[in-house]
Amino acid sequence: MREVKAFIRPTRASGVYEALRAAGYCCMTFSECEGTGKYTDRDEAFPSLKFPFLHAPMVRLEIFCKDEDAERVVEIIRAHAATGRRGDGLICVLPVTQLYKVRNSAEGVEAL
Repeated sequence: MREVKAFIRPTRASGVYEALRAAGYCCMTFSECEGTGKYTDRDEAFPSLKFPFLHAPMVRLEIFCKDEDAERVVEIIRAHAATGRRGDGLICVLPVTQLYKVRNSAEGVEAL
């Protein structure tokens, strides 16, 4: 199993979600976050009251999938998150050694 974690622009989150759902990936988590990088996007300046040194609102997407689905998930995120401008975000794929469903104790791929 894999965890695909992506940091994307908030304006692209809805399109990414819809594309993943349309491709059959139902279960994912979205969280608001803030980040900083080597770019400054003057069109989307973001003064933060919580973190005044950060300048980029981001959305963190986390989704678990089978090993063989990870590349497809990454491609869907890339296709729908990209604007072509600096600061579009990052995607990483991490190995998952075990996964448990809290409700019914399903394990591994059955927990997906």
